[in-house]
Amino acid sequence: MNLFFTTNFPYLVDKNYSLTFKEQYDYIARKLTVTVGIETMRIAILSRNESLYSTRRLKEAGEARGHQVDIIDTLHCYMDITSNSPKVRYQGEDLPHYDAVIPRIGSSITFYGTAVVRQFEMMGTFAVNESVAISRSRDKLRSLQLLSRKGIGLPRTGFASKPDNIPDVIKNVGGAPVVIKLLEGTQGIGVVLAETNKAAESVIEAFMGLKANILVQEFIEEAKGADIRCFVVGNKVIAAMKRQAGEGEFRSNLHRGGTAQLVRLTKEERQTAINAAKVMGLNVCGVDILQSKNGPVVMEVNSSPGLEGIEKATEQDVAGMIFDFIEKNAKPNANKTKGKG
Repeated sequence: MNLFFTTNFPYLVDKNYSLTFKEQYDYIARKLTVTVGIETMRIAILSRNESLYSTRRLKEAGEARGHQVDIIDTLHCYMDITSNSPKVRYQGEDLPHYDAVIPRIGSSITFYGTAVVRQFEMMGTFAVNESVAISRSRDKLRSLQLLSRKGIGLPRTGFASKPDNIPDVIKNVGGAPVVIKLLEGTQGIGVVLAETNKAAESVIEAFMGLKANILVQEFIEEAKGADIRCFVVGNKVIAAMKRQAGEGEFRSNLHRGGTAQLVRLTKEERQTAINAAKVMGLNVCGVDILQSKNGPVVMEVNSSPGLEGIEKATEQDVAGMIFDFIEKNAKPNANKTKGKG
């Protein structure tokens, strides 16, 4: 066996045998499981679709290390809430004890999904992201309030319920152009750029007429349609990519046709992402940052960030590093939880 080095990690392979970066990482994981004595665990991934890239990669990474990894449809779980004997039921049976659960919960099922995660916490299962942190992050207004209180850089933001207050809200965030966001929107849906104060007032009034809750934010023009997605795992930024909006578009989401490339973070950007994750109480998250003239500002903290874009842009085994975190923090066969519920 020969020892080789890549930009990411050393690995052992037979001479002249070529491996992809993912195969290299999986090979090391299997070797460590055997030689270092990492205890294998039973791990559940809560996901509505087992064919999604993120779900598949997490399952592959866990199984490569010798863990038993089960994909469980969140909405097919149901709960037996019995004093001193909480259970999660699935397909007519009690689920076995899991050492860890990885929540991959879409925004449309936040309420039920976090209830399922909370039930696992009550059973002594280590949740990669706790239910209370997921709920906190899904409330955009609450997230901004918490980040603001801790001094995290943010775009100027306004929130109101009465149409009479709209002109003053627009004025307070610096005037047009402004970004108007639905609180319930995801992946760039429900986000509008209003070029004039009059246009902003019309859009806000229309949303309010539909009983929708909206945020009004200053437009960070100097970002030039780009943002930075920092992937945080266990108080470390383990990968980062710069996303650029397509021509004629200001939203940089990959789902909206944006492109992504590897980016080197400044010390301030890295620390901002770490601090934002800590404020939200998330162990694994994507922190979206804009580069403004006043320094980095946080746009969103995502508790269920996709793996495909970040792994392809950075060539990092993000799924494997999530399992590094689980192996370090989960306690196999635990019967108590630190989950706040």
